[in-house]
Amino acid sequence: MNYLGFSEAKVLETVGHLNQLLANYQVYYQNLRNYHWNVNGKHFFDLHIQFENLYNEAKVSIDEIAERILTLRMSPMSTLTEYLKSSQIKEKSTASPKEMVESILQNHKILIVNMRELLSVAADSDDEGTIDLVAGFLGSIEKKSWMLDAWLQE
Repeated sequence: MNYLGFSEAKVLETVGHLNQLLANYQVYYQNLRNYHWNVNGKHFFDLHIQFENLYNEAKVSIDEIAERILTLRMSPMSTLTEYLKSSQIKEKSTASPKEMVESILQNHKILIVNMRELLSVAADSDDEGTIDLVAGFLGSIEKKSWMLDAWLQE
């Protein structure tokens, strides 16, 4: 850890939050895949594409989170058992298009809280690399949440 100059205690705290974010993102990702495969009805074309865009972005975020943990010389969670046990986001079954969007917004709320907590911990450690990474995720999720919420409006 010496090459980055962080104390081990601070890294352990940051990595704990990063692993939480990783677990949450993994279940979120699978929920999006489920919705992408199972959406139907008059909103099929717009939501099918949106869900695919969201899960493709989540896939990239998952890899970047795991690689940040590795950069900090720690091990990312890597099994479905760990993800399901640790995630605050729960698996969702198929639902109506409106319920799918509402569920994604609820997932976003959990991710946003997780990210804000992580940003605070990383700031206390002067971990600008983690701050930069997570701040980008946060801005993107907030914007996507606004768009999904607009879709729900009558």
